[in-house]
Amino acid sequence: MLFSRTKTTLVEPEKALPGRSSSILVNPTFHDIFGIPVQKVPEGSEVAYFALGCFWGAEKLFWNTPGVTNTAVGYAGGFTPNPTYEEVCSARTGHTEIVKVSYDPAKISYEKLLKIFFEDHDPTQGMRQGNDVGTQYRSAIYTTSPEQQATAERLRDEFQTAFNRAGYGRITTEIAPAGEFYYAEDYHQQYLDKNPFGYCPIHATGVTCN
Repeated sequence: MLFSRTKTTLVEPEKALPGRSSSILVNPTFHDIFGIPVQKVPEGSEVAYFALGCFWGAEKLFWNTPGVTNTAVGYAGGFTPNPTYEEVCSARTGHTEIVKVSYDPAKISYEKLLKIFFEDHDPTQGMRQGNDVGTQYRSAIYTTSPEQQATAERLRDEFQTAFNRAGYGRITTEIAPAGEFYYAEDYHQQYLDKNPFGYCPIHATGVTCN
């Protein structure tokens, strides 16, 4: 029980692990699907950040979305610079597993990406997603502009009504301006392409909002 509470309680900044000064991702690392460096934001693209549980399945969800031009997995929302996966899993960094999504706004809107986000996980579960329990599995949207922030808050409120009708509780998704994004290790990038039989389900609830 104590272990469970530790895993589901955000670490205090002064108690977070110290981390390191350099990225743990070796440059350049090329995307298995798009064939460009995972760090690259293609010309004309904008960036969104979504955390919806295990980042393996979440990244595949977005790289298969028309209009998305690049994806990468990493860690955000915490205190430890350039953390390792093991450090994030210890619940001593404050980070959540997150997907950096580059997208062409001429082909897909930020609002459409938000709908995919809310419809493809359970945003009411707090510090977990399905059987994955811990602060690194919390639902989060980190925004890159005031417009993204306003749109994310509006969609959250609209989906809250839909979740209420379906019998779910309060949406716990963290919505905040994006801080530093730290790239995860190479073996996590496009994990389900490298390991097509890997286990990382999407926890869709069936709740939609038109």
